[in-house]
Amino acid sequence: MPSPPLGPLDTHPTPLMGGGVAWSEAELMPLDQVHQFAYCPRRMHLMYVAGEWSDNAYTVEGRYHHLRVDAEDDPLPDPSADPECPKVARSVTLSSPALGIIAKADLIETSGTSAEPVEYKRGEIPDTPQRAWNPERIQLCAQGLLLREHGFTVERGWLYFHGSRKRIEVPFTEDLIAQTLACIHDTHAAVSDPIPEPLHDSPKCYGCSINGICLPDETAFLAEEGKHVETDRSEPRQLYPARSDATPLYVQTQGAHLGKNGETLVVTVKGQKLAEARMFDTSQICLMGNIQMSTQAIQECCRRGTPVVFMSSGGWFYGMTSGPLSRNAPLRLLQYEYCHDQERSLFFAKSFISGKIRNCRTLLRRNAELLDPGILTRLQEHAEEAERATKHESLLGIEGNAARIYFGAFKTMLKPNGPASAFSFEGRNRRPPRDPVNALLSLAYSLLAKECIVILAGIGFDPYLGFLHQPKPGKPCLALDLMEEFRPLICDSTVITALNTGLVGLDDYLCTPAGVSLKDHARKAFIEAYERRLDQLIRHPIFGYQVSYRRILEVQARLIGRCMQGEIDTYPAFRTR
Repeated sequence: MPSPPLGPLDTHPTPLMGGGVAWSEAELMPLDQVHQFAYCPRRMHLMYVAGEWSDNAYTVEGRYHHLRVDAEDDPLPDPSADPECPKVARSVTLSSPALGIIAKADLIETSGTSAEPVEYKRGEIPDTPQRAWNPERIQLCAQGLLLREHGFTVERGWLYFHGSRKRIEVPFTEDLIAQTLACIHDTHAAVSDPIPEPLHDSPKCYGCSINGICLPDETAFLAEEGKHVETDRSEPRQLYPARSDATPLYVQTQGAHLGKNGETLVVTVKGQKLAEARMFDTSQICLMGNIQMSTQAIQECCRRGTPVVFMSSGGWFYGMTSGPLSRNAPLRLLQYEYCHDQERSLFFAKSFISGKIRNCRTLLRRNAELLDPGILTRLQEHAEEAERATKHESLLGIEGNAARIYFGAFKTMLKPNGPASAFSFEGRNRRPPRDPVNALLSLAYSLLAKECIVILAGIGFDPYLGFLHQPKPGKPCLALDLMEEFRPLICDSTVITALNTGLVGLDDYLCTPAGVSLKDHARKAFIEAYERRLDQLIRHPIFGYQVSYRRILEVQARLIGRCMQGEIDTYPAFRTR
């Protein structure tokens, strides 16, 4: 027996409808936002409040299956015209001030005043009693409510599953209507609420495209660990890939031109093709020195969210183009609050410096020959002092003392009987570096700072306002904060390897009164070594799974946000074992 047609909307006594609320056009909420809330409130918050998004195979497949319905933009048929003639309209925009939502229906089949929405879904029909997941049923029912607002009689809708090539009927029962209205109301209310807690050990997380942004298991693990709660799982699940398939594209040949040919980036020099890279496989573009880039290529990078970084030929960061600013304004507001609060900013600064000193100690312990054991003891003491610091000034003093001890012992990590024996190192100097080892260190630190700026800006932070480093024009303070604990693990380790293996020799430098710099071929070789280090897989000391350093940088940046939002009690500095 068919379900009765939908009754008047004001007969459903929910706070949204019963209060007679009429939403303005600017306040109308996309129906997909309601759909995401029904699937996972945290996913909705990250997508629509924080403005964060990432594709995976499922989302790409879903867009592909919507190509036909999205290609057209049909008007909604007039229910009073040609009542005997069935009509089909695709990609129809519907809105309702009473409901407070706006939607683009995939397909609507009408016959006079009767209408049935059809929603396309990738995959196969799920093995559930209703043969459809509840978020999809709510999404379809909301389209029915919108059609009812436009004068149609709607009794049911259809879900078409591409994997099964079949339609599933979804009757719009009073119970489903009530669920849909309640979900719309709850979604509106949740927009102004704090970020919801992650789902607990949910199978939904496996297929979620933003699990690497959400970090559900990592957040819950750290929150429970801080509260000393026994958990069912000894380690978080690894829900996101260990490393990204997309990699940075560096263009260093002076006078080169970077253009776009379809889905491919093409590097040419005087009209001759030098190299090419698929845009899908490019995570960022680094233009070092006198490099030109076409407007078409820049616009496409902005559309895709691919950062274009501008650097000097020696690796000094100038700036970047990255499309629209991240919509994660709530995160930036929290960041400003923390940075202007001495106590809360010191909370993070102590973790950064303590983690850095401990990692410096670990690098010396692993690589140094004939090292005075007292150096390791003093570094351990300084790390503990950093954790007890009560002022920024004292913390910076502790960091400075530890750095002098560490760089005083740095040369013990250069093997005396290998290629590195040709190099001397008497301590850290910069601006400009006055010896080959310092030139390599400065280049590595500049590359890491660039990486941290790209990551932080993509998440929604302001890279120029930090917790440890004080604001200064042109100084990316938060990027410098984030990179502190990774300086020895990524930069110093790459430099030591490059010198000890002979990747860079004394003949690879240009020595002038203004300082020391790498020759072009050596700089390219070193950058390749640096990128290999970023993509190297290691076992995470807290979470236990294999992941690359590049991924760890992003995870640590997101954990700063989780801590500011109150989801975890402390920021866990990354410390290698």
